[in-house]
Amino acid sequence: MTQNRLKRPSLNTMEAEITEKLKNWKVMIQEYQIPDNKKAVLQMVNTFLPYIGLWTLMYFSLNWSIWLTIPIGLINAFFLVRIFIIQHDCGHQSFMGSQKMNNVVGWVCSFFSTIPYKYWAKVHNHHHGHTGQLEQRDIGDIDFLTVAEYRSRNSWGRFKYRLFRSPFVLFFFAPFWYLMVSNRIPTFKLKGWHKVRRTQIINNVSLIALYAGLAYLLGWQKFLFIQLFVVFTFFIIAFWFFYVQHQHEEGYMRWRQNWNYLLAAIRGSTYYKLPKVFQWLTGNIGIHHIHHLSARIPNYNLEKCMKENPLFTQYANVITFWDSIKLTANKLWDEESKRMISFAEFYKMEKMRLA
Repeated sequence: MTQNRLKRPSLNTMEAEITEKLKNWKVMIQEYQIPDNKKAVLQMVNTFLPYIGLWTLMYFSLNWSIWLTIPIGLINAFFLVRIFIIQHDCGHQSFMGSQKMNNVVGWVCSFFSTIPYKYWAKVHNHHHGHTGQLEQRDIGDIDFLTVAEYRSRNSWGRFKYRLFRSPFVLFFFAPFWYLMVSNRIPTFKLKGWHKVRRTQIINNVSLIALYAGLAYLLGWQKFLFIQLFVVFTFFIIAFWFFYVQHQHEEGYMRWRQNWNYLLAAIRGSTYYKLPKVFQWLTGNIGIHHIHHLSARIPNYNLEKCMKENPLFTQYANVITFWDSIKLTANKLWDEESKRMISFAEFYKMEKMRLA
């Protein structure tokens, strides 16, 4: 349950209020969309240098104890999250003032994150344009079923879905699959995507060459252990954020004909309210309701925009870390109550429906 559910007016009343009070949202966010190259460069310095320093420390710490290396790697995975947030902003063309510089920086980041720059940006921008649309739920987000869709499945279909939505598969196996398969094979083949699919292949080949060179210079066992540990931990963190940001209880899911961009941003994306150190390490991406309102706002301006425009957060789904743990029970979208429900809730409803 979200932090302030009990204080909410009825759903229709609240959505009408959001539409009316935020009708000038484009004007409200305009000044925050301007990139600041000085802030961008500072963020690159305070992100890449610690990451490289901690990676080097991990390399030498293996000579002393693996149990010293692992906690350093856990910290470094968060710095890799920051690197990815820079790449993410470059994909939105929001990080720096120059399109060319955004593409150069984003491309460099991709060799750290292992996520192909242009292909992922294309998928992610598609997600931004269609988030909350039930027709497009499988592109750029974690897929789910509605109550009606789950009800229509046979026993085998339900078992497969329950397996997919289990915590182990969703937060451990799925990140591994995303790292090793989804980012290597051009899964999405929408019209006009042939160019970005080619860049994905080029990125894969370049990444293999880079890894082979570093493994040769540093020793393949040490290199692969450190790199795969940090990258895989980063993917687990990323999947957790993907889940929390859009699979919350009081979300916003509609079929396209009834979909509204403003409501999809404010209600369909959470404000993941984290301690300051984790908000910094994750590049303010927890302020996701404002990020979805405008992807052109660079991450270093998100907090300022939120503080100076409290109206945006007044209607947002505010989630703390402890709230987010409870969200793992969310399995199905109930179109009637307009909320995510658990399997237990579904079967309780079914029992009442069939009684």
